[in-house]
Amino acid sequence: QVQLVESGGGLVEAGGSLRLSCAASGSIFSINAMGWYRQGPGKQRELVARITRGGDTNYADSVKGRFAISRDNAKNTAYLQMNSLKPEDTAVYYCATTVLGRTYWGQGTQVTVSS
Repeated sequence: QVQLVESGGGLVEAGGSLRLSCAASGSIFSINAMGWYRQGPGKQRELVARITRGGDTNYADSVKGRFAISRDNAKNTAYLQMNSLKPEDTAVYYCATTVLGRTYWGQGTQVTVSS
């Protein structure tokens, strides 16, 4: 099993910044890509950003230029730096990874952006 724990969420004003962390533990030797997803009120979960073990990244169009995903393989931790936050970014943010064909999810961390 792989366990993922997110942290760093909170309440910020529009234009502010937050940094989310995702710590992985368990059977993590085969982890390749890690990703951040979010689910806003009344919406389906969507991919925000993804990063491979080698550092290649992908972003949703809505966050390009504002968010940056990174990882520290030695610490088994992924990060999501969120800048220029907008009220539309309000959601529960989840960390996820797929290991040997199985997807694992963290419990989520709430991000609320006020106008």
